[in-house]
Amino acid sequence: MTGEGTTAVVETEPAAAVLLFGDRIGLARRFTAALAAEGEERGLIGPLELPRLWTRHILNSAIGAPLFSGRVADVGSGAGLPGLVLAIARPDLEFTLIEPMERRVAWLTEQTEALGLSNVTIFRGRGEEFGDDGTFDAVTARAVSALRTLIPFTAPLVRDGGELILFKGTSAPNEIAAAEKSIRKFKLSDVRVEVLGEDVLTETTRVVRATVR
Repeated sequence: MTGEGTTAVVETEPAAAVLLFGDRIGLARRFTAALAAEGEERGLIGPLELPRLWTRHILNSAIGAPLFSGRVADVGSGAGLPGLVLAIARPDLEFTLIEPMERRVAWLTEQTEALGLSNVTIFRGRGEEFGDDGTFDAVTARAVSALRTLIPFTAPLVRDGGELILFKGTSAPNEIAAAEKSIRKFKLSDVRVEVLGEDVLTETTRVVRATVR
């Protein structure tokens, strides 16, 4: 509910959804429907998100799927954005969803089981508590914190030569500038902003990519 007597209308599925998910679109629809039905009540999404659920959240995450390879960690997975969406789109990869909050872990577990995602493992804890540094080919995060505070608990999880692929907003270039000390400390190279979906989505997605050495 968004107010007395008013129910938010869930965004109609954009045509780009089938393009991005292919034969996995059925799973994407089921996940999106579950998030629309339970997300606000369970504190996973805000009350204003239903009219832009596909565009702002599902497709915003899915457009990054081709960037990933191997073993991937999503730090602060929350509602499963981007981790569960990426796991749906890329069944060929292994995803570890790292999330400290019990109620969110419960949601991630329920959805992983309901969707039959055999390529997902869930860890309850913070990124710095994972305890197995240098494990992943790529680490991602979305809407977790500013880059300067995000790097210290994501970069250590990446293997030598692996990547950080962090979903960010329009302030991404400024965040890179503000994170100069963290970038040097954790030996990140080729740090750049990439804009995704310009020919596919009505709202483009920005990611900060960097190689970890």
